[in-house]
Amino acid sequence: MKFLDQIKIFVKAGDGGSGSPSFRREKFIEFGGPDGGDGGKGGSVILKSERNLNTLIDYRYQQHFKAQRGEDGKGKKMTGKGGGNLYLKVPIGTQVFEEDNKTLIFDFKKNNDEFVVASGGKGGFGNTKFKSSTNRAPKKFTKGVKGEEFWIWLQLKTIADIGIIGLPNAGKSSLLASMTSATPKIANYKFTTLNPNLGVAVYDDKEITLADIPGLIEGAHSGVGLGIKFLKHIERCKTLLHLIDINEEDLVTSYKQVRNELKNYGKELIKKKEIIVFNKIDLLQKKNIDKKVKDFEIKIKKKTFKMSTIQSRSVSNIKSKLLNYVS
Repeated sequence: MKFLDQIKIFVKAGDGGSGSPSFRREKFIEFGGPDGGDGGKGGSVILKSERNLNTLIDYRYQQHFKAQRGEDGKGKKMTGKGGGNLYLKVPIGTQVFEEDNKTLIFDFKKNNDEFVVASGGKGGFGNTKFKSSTNRAPKKFTKGVKGEEFWIWLQLKTIADIGIIGLPNAGKSSLLASMTSATPKIANYKFTTLNPNLGVAVYDDKEITLADIPGLIEGAHSGVGLGIKFLKHIERCKTLLHLIDINEEDLVTSYKQVRNELKNYGKELIKKKEIIVFNKIDLLQKKNIDKKVKDFEIKIKKKTFKMSTIQSRSVSNIKSKLLNYVS
């Protein structure tokens, strides 16, 4: 499935039906009086969050959405049928902005959240409503109110317990694949991952949602590569798993490069809980691994973990550690 995390769409609620100017007509009754019913309410356009969606691609090729109009009123004081509501499904994490793409009007954070983005117009009054002691046969009726219509922006920011970050080719997609049933593209070259991928890991009957964020490069915060597009998905992750290739020549520089991009994009990102994991330990001898990790921890003054995505035991160990960061 193609990934799309921003789209502009047009929504139009249904107009209200018009009231009826009907008069009662029956045999032997010359002046039956007004019996026009009211018009029905127009349908509303309602956005609803859906757990099983992770992209806005459904709105790529259809960008105009209109709810049903209310039916007109009829004789015998019959009210017109209301127009049906139009439900549009969006992924959890979708934010709704006004046409300026800056004014936030709703944020979907839970499954099955609903937001009425455009309200249907009220139905008009039939002539029955205008009958009075001084006007026994009113011909007056009103038309239905127009339904609301807007251009809006939908922006998707991935929501996950753990966001997997790191330089390109650190093994983030392999980690996601080894921990969950997700099937991201994996290859031995940089920028394999072009879009965030989601997966759910299960450990001790507890679920952990992980997001594989495409590799960050120097200058990502200012838009180098697709940096800003990726960084915004990190905003909604509760904890960051910083994955580093143990085979990098300078581990501290590799670590700081990614941290600087987070800091320059937004100071709140740097405040998130972090777990540092060294990957690909199967490619080095133990003594070399221990030395590199020790030097890193002395300089950075943070605890780290080691693993290899091809070693099921180390993957399971990291899974168990993650529970401490999402509880």
